[in-house]
Amino acid sequence: MGLFHLTSILLSVLVLVLRVKAENPTVYTVAGVLSGEDKQVLFEGAVRRIGSSDILPDGLIFNSTTILMNPNPIRTALAVCDNLIKSKVYAVVVSHSQGNELSPASVSYTCGFYDIPVIGLSARDTVFSDKNIHASFLRTLPPYSHQVDVWIKLVALFGWKSVIFIHTNDRDGRSVLGRLHNLAEENRIEVEKTVEHEPGVTNLTHSFLTEVREAKSRIVLMYANAEDAAVIFHAAGSVNLTGTGYVWIVSEQALTVENRPDGILGLQLSHQEEQAHIMDSVKVIAQALGDMYEAENITEPPSSCGESTWETGKIFYKYLIQQKLSRGKTGRIAFDESGDRLYADYEIINIQKGGRKVTVGTCTPPGEGKHEMELNLKNETTIIWPGGSVEKPEGYVISTELKVVTIEDKPFLWVRKLQPGENCSAEQKEVFCPRPTSSFPADRVWMEEYCCYGYCVDMLVKLAEKVNFTFELHLTIDGNFGSYDRRNDSTKREWNGMIGEVIDGKADMIVAPLTINPERAEFIDFSKPFKYQGITILEKKGVKTSNLTSFLQPFENTLWGLVLFCVHLVALVLYLLDRFSPFGRFKLPQSDETEEDALNLSTALWFSWGVILNSGIGEGTPRSFSARVLGMVWAGFAMIIVASYTANLAAFLVLDKPQTTITGINDARLRNPQENFTYATVKDSAVDMYFRRQVELSTMYRTMEGKNLHSTEEAILSVKNGSLKAFIWDSSRLEYEAANDCELVTAGELFGRSGYGIGLPKGSPWTEKVTLAVLDFHESGFMEELDNKYILQESKACSTEENSPATLGLSNMAGVFVLVGGGIFAGVFLIFIEIVYKRHQMMKERELEIARAATDRWRGTIEKRKNMRRKAMIKNMQEHRGLHGPNGRMSAYPEKSTINSSPTPQPYQRTLSQKDIAGDKMIFKENLV
Repeated sequence: MGLFHLTSILLSVLVLVLRVKAENPTVYTVAGVLSGEDKQVLFEGAVRRIGSSDILPDGLIFNSTTILMNPNPIRTALAVCDNLIKSKVYAVVVSHSQGNELSPASVSYTCGFYDIPVIGLSARDTVFSDKNIHASFLRTLPPYSHQVDVWIKLVALFGWKSVIFIHTNDRDGRSVLGRLHNLAEENRIEVEKTVEHEPGVTNLTHSFLTEVREAKSRIVLMYANAEDAAVIFHAAGSVNLTGTGYVWIVSEQALTVENRPDGILGLQLSHQEEQAHIMDSVKVIAQALGDMYEAENITEPPSSCGESTWETGKIFYKYLIQQKLSRGKTGRIAFDESGDRLYADYEIINIQKGGRKVTVGTCTPPGEGKHEMELNLKNETTIIWPGGSVEKPEGYVISTELKVVTIEDKPFLWVRKLQPGENCSAEQKEVFCPRPTSSFPADRVWMEEYCCYGYCVDMLVKLAEKVNFTFELHLTIDGNFGSYDRRNDSTKREWNGMIGEVIDGKADMIVAPLTINPERAEFIDFSKPFKYQGITILEKKGVKTSNLTSFLQPFENTLWGLVLFCVHLVALVLYLLDRFSPFGRFKLPQSDETEEDALNLSTALWFSWGVILNSGIGEGTPRSFSARVLGMVWAGFAMIIVASYTANLAAFLVLDKPQTTITGINDARLRNPQENFTYATVKDSAVDMYFRRQVELSTMYRTMEGKNLHSTEEAILSVKNGSLKAFIWDSSRLEYEAANDCELVTAGELFGRSGYGIGLPKGSPWTEKVTLAVLDFHESGFMEELDNKYILQESKACSTEENSPATLGLSNMAGVFVLVGGGIFAGVFLIFIEIVYKRHQMMKERELEIARAATDRWRGTIEKRKNMRRKAMIKNMQEHRGLHGPNGRMSAYPEKSTINSSPTPQPYQRTLSQKDIAGDKMIFKENLV
């Protein structure tokens, strides 16, 4: 089923193609407006040969019709309407004019109105490239402006970097100027001067010649027609602008004048034969018709000038400019969007003695797969230059008055603003260095006047003496080193700062701490480095904060805990050893010492603490041999601990100084950005370019991009006030700042090593001389002298602080004083507790003493009463016995009896009553009170 559908689709497409082809015309006529009858015959023959070849599809008829070119452009246009358009021509080939350059244009106007393509065989004016005027025109010859391509190749081949361009102020001249500027910029060639010549002017002004003479470049490119070229050659020769040292590269037309000077170079287009161009143009038309016939629905051209435009004309024009001939009669052929021929062969002509034209080289189209034309010189020594010299001119005149630009950047350059009427001091080696306006050097107006001095000024003065030049020093206009940015929101990127001034010709030399890097070296030349350096990091020294436990820093918390544990453990073991040892104080027989003088747990703790704190031990020392052995070991342990603590305390509190907290470029806080840690560099500086160029530092670059500052001074101030934690910049400047500001310090090792060089324009004749002078300065020790004088000067205050040990302050030892204060407070607090406790204890003892006294008094009273009662009872008994006696009579002496022998109370014996007991208690209480 699928195969059936596919077959149906293919058949439908084939039917449609056959139908289109069947509807397309089979007869195609091309016309020729030619310069002679022989060219008509040649054209008709070429059409017949192409028609009989296999270029066109089978069944197509290829016809031709021709007319002769009329010098009158109006009659030419009428002839095109009456004879050519009437024949329904698909394209017109127009040949050389017969004395009037407007005749080919009239053919193009007429045919273009009906969109009939026109192929020119001779017209080379720029106007034919304008599609607003000549909408359907193309040509097998390149326009005059394409000569610029070969000029630039010649200039680049000979190594010249700067040119002067003289051109006529007409449409062709302005077109050549525009193309020249574009190609010169691409090839890094400076167009130093552009001089316009008004067409037809025969007397050149003095200013015209002065501009050429005052330029540094001696390479003159000139575009002018024959008449104007003769005038320019005559004027230039009269002031020796065509003599030795100059180089003239001129247009094709200028080579034809009679007064052309010897030694000039020019171009001559190869393959200018009309016959060859006719053959190639007919072939191009046939190939385009064949391609269009296969793909388009073709309508017939108009048959009269009264009809409307041709519908297929624009389509046919597009097919024509797409055609390519790799081996045409005139070489390789291709067209650009404007219908201009892209590739052409040129001969490089040298005018030698006697006005003789000598071909010294060729410029040919690129081969297959290549895009640039190939320039080949036979032999450079065969060229005769102006003045008859056979040696290639340098192409420039070396001016010994140089404009030098610099920038303020300590310690390399200091500036001092001048007051009205004040001059720079020669004793201080100051040099006048104003800041000019943007119109410099055309207008020598200063915005501000300064005096410059320092490292770079001394080096510049020495360099001028060594290389033999004079200089005029000025500060950069915009205050920048140079960045490659877009100006005024345009798409074109340009250099600003000092580099931009050198590129724009406002300065001849840069003497400043300018870092050599690939981005800058692409646009300017550098000398050998006069100062080698790298990139480092600047930060503010961290103030070391000391807490109340600073004196505990020598030991870790674990070690302190073990020491405290050992103190109490040793005290306990000492107590136990002395307690249970047979030779301890507790076991000594017949000793005068009481148990209070023996080593108890309290005195053991006092002994243990006293040993480790190196305090005197008055009493309570161990008595037994085993305890004394442990005491000696403990004393050795205490000596080691105290010595270690003392040594580490000196390291932590005396020699320890606040150092940088950043380890270097690989610090984790730089690689992994943190919100509270900001770092940056100067915007569009060499350091910024370095981070942009390094892929591994891309994260840091993105972090700094929005925080970069505009100047070094602003960044250093931000580090000082704490708004910027780290500033990344050239090591020379940061080391100088750290040496002269005790609050700042550089961190980590150098990275991104490079050097400071003297900047010069590309191809400057001074580059080599300056480089040799810089190398000589290094060898002679002059650069080392400048380093010692300006860069390696260290602040005495910072030097003294760095070399002297740090002193302890209250913040370092505050914990010790707090500890003493705590001890005092604890002692006072404990003495109050002791007093209160002692009073309470004494009160209890007094109460007990009173109680004892009262008890003793009570007991005495009781005993006294008992004795009194006993005596009374004895007396009573004696009296009773004495009165009655044993026989019932009273006796003088009582008899002995055993009154108490029996527990049975006697009749006369009274027992203590409750009343008596209560009375005794009352007496006891009274005595107690």
